[in-house]
Amino acid sequence: MSHLYAGTSGFAYPSWKPDFYPQKLAAKDFLKHYAARLNSVEINYTFRQLPKASTLENWVAASPEGFLFACKAHMRITHLLRLRESEFTEAFFRAIDPLRATRRLGPVLFQLPPNFKADPPLLAAFLEKLPREIRYAFEFRNKTWLTDEVNRLLEQHGIALCLAESEKFEVPEMITANFVYVRLRKEDYSPEERAEIATRVHRLRADGRDVFVFFKHEDTPAGAAYAEELLKAEANPL
Repeated sequence: MSHLYAGTSGFAYPSWKPDFYPQKLAAKDFLKHYAARLNSVEINYTFRQLPKASTLENWVAASPEGFLFACKAHMRITHLLRLRESEFTEAFFRAIDPLRATRRLGPVLFQLPPNFKADPPLLAAFLEKLPREIRYAFEFRNKTWLTDEVNRLLEQHGIALCLAESEKFEVPEMITANFVYVRLRKEDYSPEERAEIATRVHRLRADGRDVFVFFKHEDTPAGAAYAEELLKAEANPL
């Protein structure tokens, strides 16, 4: 049976009061409240620093069983080393292992910089070194990566092509793994657009694939509301 995991890119936003978080809710309780309404979150924190084990243990304790944390790979891997082999990549996976060990780790997202052009041999070498028991998604932000050769590489390793909205180019709906990873980046979605998203998610799940959908966070909790609406729609399809 496939699952829908929906949430936002982050959760620690005081500006979401009072429409999503109660006005008097302490910041330390944000995740507990978030996880009572949504079932996944994309973590940008891991893009900039390696998390402490105690931080991840607190996250696990504050969320129910089945809640997943999709972690963005550290920028040193994607932006500085640019997928070249390094002991730092191993350090990153050691740092997030408390989530993997408790079955709370969702996909790891590798978000490449826009000026990083396609290098299939480099990608192939990098993919060969990744731990096998983790799901991965790659967000390419340079259109030179959107080729059949790259798609075949991802497919061979069971890695998802991230279906991300972009102002620069359109990422085709190419399914390369047994799950789908979608990043919706607009600030607002009309009721008609949200209905189309729900229909699309239902279609993607129809063949048994899990689907991860993350809305952009903004000063308002609109993205969180959209994610909650999507979960309810998929739980009670027409």
